[in-house]
Amino acid sequence: MAKGSSSSRSRRRIRYAVVGMGYISQAAVLPAFRHARRNSELTAIVSEDPLKRDELSQRYGVERVYDYEHYDECLASDIDAVYIALPNDMHCEYSVRAAEAGKHVLCEKPLAVTEKECEEMIEAAERYGVRLMTAYRLHFDRANLEAIDVIRSGKLGEPRLFESVFTMQVEEGNIRLGPPEKGGGPLYDIGIYCINAARYLFRAEPSEVFALTASVGDPRFSRTPEMASAVLRFPVERTAAFTCSFGAADSGWYQVGGTKGVLRLDPAYEYAEALKMQITVDEKTTRKSFPKRDQFAPELLYFSDCALQDRQPEPSGREGLADVRVIRALHESARTGRPVALPEFERRHRPALEMADDEPPVRMPELVHAESPSGE
Repeated sequence: MAKGSSSSRSRRRIRYAVVGMGYISQAAVLPAFRHARRNSELTAIVSEDPLKRDELSQRYGVERVYDYEHYDECLASDIDAVYIALPNDMHCEYSVRAAEAGKHVLCEKPLAVTEKECEEMIEAAERYGVRLMTAYRLHFDRANLEAIDVIRSGKLGEPRLFESVFTMQVEEGNIRLGPPEKGGGPLYDIGIYCINAARYLFRAEPSEVFALTASVGDPRFSRTPEMASAVLRFPVERTAAFTCSFGAADSGWYQVGGTKGVLRLDPAYEYAEALKMQITVDEKTTRKSFPKRDQFAPELLYFSDCALQDRQPEPSGREGLADVRVIRALHESARTGRPVALPEFERRHRPALEMADDEPPVRMPELVHAESPSGE
């Protein structure tokens, strides 16, 4: 039995250390603990930046602060779980070390940079009897879950095609502009949302992918492509096509075309504004708006319940692996200029409407040595 398992189940709350104090932690994860108090407690903060440690620990009333050098001391304390919000190429090491210490792991997407790293994380969690979950916030978002429900109902007929665009302007120096071998670039950061959406809307795994990349002569894109366009072939001869870019104005939508109708969610991937759905069937259009919600507290609440009740979470580590293998195949396709076939991959679990959790929105806090991708 894992070191933390018996103590986790004996408590009403799971004690978390949040590891990495970048934009997503400060803007969304730390504030979410306020709405997750039923079973989750922010207990420790891990950051290399002393100013972040000092100011954020005071703001959130957290006494235990650590730098990366003393991460093992954090793991040796009585925390039960870690929320990994580090650069992508650090996910595997810090997650495996946590599992070895008997701590549950909730890890930001992408789960890791390679399939091998994902498998190492999955195996470590199994070996040490802890829970591993990939932090796909949209698996708990009502707008996206209702979109899945509409498609499953047959209202659109047979779903045939998926289209999506996810773009933003990323400032020079942002970690997202690192090389793909370090988990940088638009496919790992935002293309993954399009891939995951296509998979949960079609409720299937792609069998073949093709990708093209493009860049203008902008110094921001010296280490990674500015944009990528991809086509994914799914079973029953369906296709998903999307473009993601770090050099275009903000946009993030998807559309599913069926034999009887069309569903569009625009915006589809945001957590800082309302999401809007449009459904057109037989030339009749209906619209629905979903107010801004805290999309991170539901992850904490659900994952803590899994730890307390000793059950496996979904989205699991294999869900994270499913997307990473597609991203890697897309990079290979862009490099070779050829389609890449994917081996069969089984995923029995898909997100469904019963996972929806409506928590009130959080206010954007003042950031400490952190900026949004656009530098705002």
